[in-house]
Amino acid sequence: MHPSFKTPLTQVLGCNYPVIQTAMGWVSTSQLVTATVEAGAFGFLAAAVMTPQDCEKEIQFIKSKTTKPFGVNIHAFQPDVDKIVDMCIDYGVMAISYGRGPSTKIIEKVKNAGLKCVPTIGSSHHAEKAVEIGADILVCQGHEGGGHTGATPTWLLLGQVIDKNLGVPVVACGGFKDGRGLAAALAFGADGVAMGTRFMMSSESPTPDTTKAEYLKAEVTKILVSKKLDGLPQRMILNSTLKTLENSSKIGMLFRAFGNSLKYKSQTGMSLPQVVKTAWSMKKNTDLTLGQTMMASNAPMIIQKAMVEGLPNEGVLPSGQVAGLISDLPYCSEIIQNIIETATLSLKKLES
Repeated sequence: MHPSFKTPLTQVLGCNYPVIQTAMGWVSTSQLVTATVEAGAFGFLAAAVMTPQDCEKEIQFIKSKTTKPFGVNIHAFQPDVDKIVDMCIDYGVMAISYGRGPSTKIIEKVKNAGLKCVPTIGSSHHAEKAVEIGADILVCQGHEGGGHTGATPTWLLLGQVIDKNLGVPVVACGGFKDGRGLAAALAFGADGVAMGTRFMMSSESPTPDTTKAEYLKAEVTKILVSKKLDGLPQRMILNSTLKTLENSSKIGMLFRAFGNSLKYKSQTGMSLPQVVKTAWSMKKNTDLTLGQTMMASNAPMIIQKAMVEGLPNEGVLPSGQVAGLISDLPYCSEIIQNIIETATLSLKKLES
């Protein structure tokens, strides 16, 4: 193995290679995480869209299939998040990942238990604050990334954060799929890469075949950023549903959000007061506007149409732009093997 693959990231997380499989709702299940970590990368279970009961079953499945370390992704405002955090501690999960509005109380509990904190940031000015409140690793997701994304391109964001010398491993995310990308990131000064779309487009991904087929047809220039799903910039493949959302009025989107809130309430088993409390907490502890908070339920309900029910034209398709460059669905072991072999050749070429 090339010595460059042993980085502060692999030392902190205990994985063989400096590659992270990101947490994608309804995609990063125990099935995908197990395949990822067995291949030598580090995988995050997407528990932000799970109940505590479902999360425990998924953790138990991973534990029954592998002894490799893995992580769990949470959302600070999801129902019963404290139960999921306690569960992660009890089961000896290696790391917790999270995004906007992190809870300092949760971070303190996680760190006191010896778990690593791995936030994803999309802006350089969030980097210092993330480390200040406990980040052990920073995943820097650039504009090319899928799902919720920032405005700064990956390489520019990465350079900004590396230059801050914050004393924690820095991971490049957004636009990566192969060994050339890993070699470039390491040469640039990053400690590894994080990928979502590449792992979603794998044989072990639970994404329905009908939906995967749409990703295989995607074009780089037709994977766009829109605020019409939940009021926040989110990158998705342009399809009929996204076109309809783009042509919707603000009033129409709010009506849609109200209907989806009722569906979300029914799906999660939350009471109406719990829904209101969660929405208010999001508004108070993040920089979301009231409108964005009200639209937050749109994303999970519409995304599930494609990613769970296998109806890609009735839902939306969160995706990094890199999907437009991917034309196969290999096993995770093949993805990692190819990445490491190609990165090794690229690094040796640089050395020569």
